[in-house]
Amino acid sequence: MTAENRITLYYSPQSRATGTRVLLEELGAPYDLHVLNMKAGEQRQPAYLAINPLGKVPAVRHRGALVTEQVAIYTYLADLFPKAGLTPALDDSQRGPYLRWIAYYGSSFEPALIDKFMKREPAPVSHSPYSDYDTMLGVLEAQLSKAPYLLGDRMTAADILWGVAFSWTMMFGLVPQNDVFKAYAERITSRPAFKRISAADDEMAAQHAAASGG
Repeated sequence: MTAENRITLYYSPQSRATGTRVLLEELGAPYDLHVLNMKAGEQRQPAYLAINPLGKVPAVRHRGALVTEQVAIYTYLADLFPKAGLTPALDDSQRGPYLRWIAYYGSSFEPALIDKFMKREPAPVSHSPYSDYDTMLGVLEAQLSKAPYLLGDRMTAADILWGVAFSWTMMFGLVPQNDVFKAYAERITSRPAFKRISAADDEMAAQHAAASGG
């Protein structure tokens, strides 16, 4: 991949962007970091709001085009590097289930998680995007009880997304630390790519805290 085709990842350590960086490492993708110190509020400054008006990371820029939203980013990057084997091809029978589980993260898990974190009463089941929290998690537990990964024995980008998310949400008590979820998260967090990025994040976060007087 030529220099102009390198991926720029708008990034802050120990954030949702961490999983995207882990995915880039797993894909063997050439990328550069545009680091934001979120402790200093750089994500809310005009320079970054011109890139993502929501002031959120991750975001990626590639070939002059900007991609935001984790679901879109994971799908895009995995498709960009098919030889890494982390995405089913368009004509693969597992393509639909793969997209299902990636979309489930954004459409069901994240809204449920925020309601739980904020201790808000969810909308009535008939109006809720995720039915109810226990049902939403139960669907995942049932799927992950069948095999090591969401698509069976085959790890995909969807598992990077979910494995990293589970590792964080279990740490903060938002997802129960049952045997199924713990084993699944450990399959991802024990991989070299996650360990490398986790160590780098710890160092970067400490630098940001010091720079912000924290």
